[in-house]
Amino acid sequence: MTGFSGSPQVFKGALIGLDPLKPVASVVVFQYNPEKVTRRLRPKTTGSDGSEGEALRLSGPPEETFELDIEIDAVDQLANGDPVAESLGIAPQLASLEMMLYPPSALVIANEALMLAGLIEVIAPEAPLALLIWGPSRVLPVRVTDLTIAEEAYDPGLNPIQAKVTVAVRVLTYDDLGLASVGGGLFLVHQIAKEVMASMAGVSSFTATATAGLGGRA
Repeated sequence: MTGFSGSPQVFKGALIGLDPLKPVASVVVFQYNPEKVTRRLRPKTTGSDGSEGEALRLSGPPEETFELDIEIDAVDQLANGDPVAESLGIAPQLASLEMMLYPPSALVIANEALMLAGLIEVIAPEAPLALLIWGPSRVLPVRVTDLTIAEEAYDPGLNPIQAKVTVAVRVLTYDDLGLASVGGGLFLVHQIAKEVMASMAGVSSFTATATAGLGGRA
C-alpha cells in the first residue's frame, strides 16, 4: 500500500487583492476551476514607426491578458446549513470580486474631508494590487479590467445563489510597477521561470530530433 489514491490533488486557482487595510475582503478562491483560460500576448515593440533596424527591438515584456469563466453557487453551503449562504446566498463571493474595482471607502471619505478643508490636492486612490494564482508556477500581478456577472438563480429574498462570472485581467509587469516592487519582482520571477521552461523544451526537442535521426540511419 503506497497511500496514493490514483487521483492527484487539484490545485485551486484564486484571485487575491492585496489590501493591507482589509486583508480578507478580496480573497476569491475559485469554487470550481475554469475549464478554459484564454490568454493573449501582444509584443511591445519600438519599430512601429518603420525606422530602419528597429523592427525587432522590444521595449519591454509583452502585454498579456487572461480571461476566465468562473462558476459560483451556494448548493453545497445551503445543503450544509451555512448561515451566511442562507441569509445572503453568494453575494459575499461576488462582492469580493467587485471590490477589486472599487477604491477603499475610508480613503474616499478621508480625501473628501481633506479636500473640503483645503489641505490636499486630491490624487485618485489606487486599487489594491491583485494576484492571479493559477498553479504554483503562475502567480501574477494583475489588474482586473472587466467583470461580467450573469446571476442565474435566486433565493426567496432575491439573493443570488448561482452565477457565472467572466473575469478579464491584464498582467502587470516590472514596466508597470517597477522592478523593486513586490509585483514587479513577482513578474520577473515568472519571466525567468518561462525562460527556464523554454530552454527545457528546446533541449527536449533537440534530443528527440537527434534520436530520431540516429534511428533512421539503421
